[in-house]
Amino acid sequence: MNTFLIPDWPTPAGIRACVTTRAGGVSLAPFDSFNLGDHVDDDPVAVAHNRQRLTHIFDVQPAWLSQVHGVVVVPANPARIDEADGSWTDSPGIACTAMTADCLPALFCNRAGTRVAAAHAGWRGLAAGVLEATAQNLDVEPRDILVWLGPAIGPKAFEVGAEVREVFIKDMPEADAAFVPSINPGRFMADIYELARLRLARMGITAVYGGGFCTVTDPRFFSYRRSPRTGRFASLVWIEKTA
Repeated sequence: MNTFLIPDWPTPAGIRACVTTRAGGVSLAPFDSFNLGDHVDDDPVAVAHNRQRLTHIFDVQPAWLSQVHGVVVVPANPARIDEADGSWTDSPGIACTAMTADCLPALFCNRAGTRVAAAHAGWRGLAAGVLEATAQNLDVEPRDILVWLGPAIGPKAFEVGAEVREVFIKDMPEADAAFVPSINPGRFMADIYELARLRLARMGITAVYGGGFCTVTDPRFFSYRRSPRTGRFASLVWIEKTA
């Protein structure tokens, strides 16, 4: 199992991105082994080692967040941990970072390659508008934004109640297409990728890549639904340093 997944994302020159996997770290089970979450009861020394390794390999400073399933988006700052679910930067060498284990990580950049952003989108944040809030911080026209949707719970594993469906279709009736009745009465299988694409398209953002993963069934990634006591992987995007 590889330690990193490099997104298939046609970004401008100078933009880099990666997704960590479970492999290549020092955390012990059930956080084995490249856990980057410092809030899951893993050994803090192991988490710090894993984070330091990530920083060293890519020569980048990740801006970690305290994620709360909201819509706050902040300037990425490796020197502090903000309570937010999105970050952006125009500074080379600083990585906008989203930690997940079933929620949707979304990476953004502008076509000029001068600004990047990352968002953590669980269903609550997605419905509340975290993708829209993150995109707005790129400060360009929607047609000039590129988005990559990272590993998240897939549509065959994401069962939700009728109340979740109602939240989305009340705001956006076309979201009904992202919900299929479950075999369990009154419940639905939700496609978080389709919901994200619909919300981005409503903004005018159509250059959207990625999707097609399922953290629940793909052993490369941590999954809270598969195992509630587990680690977190990270999706990062940054502007390369110039000599």
